[in-house]
Amino acid sequence: MSFHPIEQAPARLNRSELAVPGSQPQMFEKAAQSDVDVIFLDLEDAVAPDEKAQARMNIIRALNEVDWNTKTMSVRINGLDTHYMYRDVVDILEQAGERLDLIMIPKVGTAADVYAVDMLATQVEDAVGLKKRVGFEHIIETALGMQNVSQIAAASKRNESLHFGVADYAASMRARTTVIGGVNENYAVLTDPASDGSRQVHWGDMWHSAIATMVVAARANGLRPIDGPFGDFSDPEGYKAAAYRAAVLGCEGKWAIHPSQIALANEVMSPSEAEIEKANRILAAMAEAEAAGKGAVSLDGRLIDYASIRQAEVLVEKAKQIAG
Repeated sequence: MSFHPIEQAPARLNRSELAVPGSQPQMFEKAAQSDVDVIFLDLEDAVAPDEKAQARMNIIRALNEVDWNTKTMSVRINGLDTHYMYRDVVDILEQAGERLDLIMIPKVGTAADVYAVDMLATQVEDAVGLKKRVGFEHIIETALGMQNVSQIAAASKRNESLHFGVADYAASMRARTTVIGGVNENYAVLTDPASDGSRQVHWGDMWHSAIATMVVAARANGLRPIDGPFGDFSDPEGYKAAAYRAAVLGCEGKWAIHPSQIALANEVMSPSEAEIEKANRILAAMAEAEAAGKGAVSLDGRLIDYASIRQAEVLVEKAKQIAG
């Protein structure tokens, strides 16, 4: 390992993250009773401009009055380029800061954006005597944000997670798509003709590079990488496929923009019983090898070594976190 230590963000369970508009308080109780790990009450894209102030009051009341049980609670504030943002931070922290765990910052473009919200949050917390420091979730959803993602990830001790905002990212990149997440038939490879002249089309994942870049920045700074929304909530198999791709790349959670997506995210982002059983067998086999003075051993016809231990420990630790 490098001599440079990586300080890990708080180990919150973050398999699923449910978006709930602050302008629709009738949805709060149902969200609180769901099996989701994290809830973010939204003040940004899901709320019309003339409803911003009322939505903020709804959220303050809900944080104080609704029984959220053990849910991790976040609020997505408005962007730094709006006049709503400062009041979002000040009012919510002053009036409901005790129950707030995270602030979700949209369209983060530079490390200075993080610094600005950090400074404001610190002043409010100190003024009202809050003992707990609120954490930050950052949505990487612009070309500028992706260019500066490493600096953003390292910009504050409050940082906990990076999220891929696929829709606004697509708009920022002028990508030729109008769907939220998912695949595109034009992002494909056409094989050379076979002996009979036939050719095959293999679709690709147009978001692979962006998600992989974000995951690197998150993990290098001890943060949780989270995949964003999948717009077609009538397509559970498409959602699961997108979640599996993100999980394979290292994401540990995915947004749910509809309650039906919560169970899907929890399923995909949880290690299976077979994976946990195999991980425990790897740890047992390596313990035996170490006792025999060996640094590697074969298991099921495959080489396992100390790198295998680290992989297995990740799965076992995740299983313990979920069980707890």
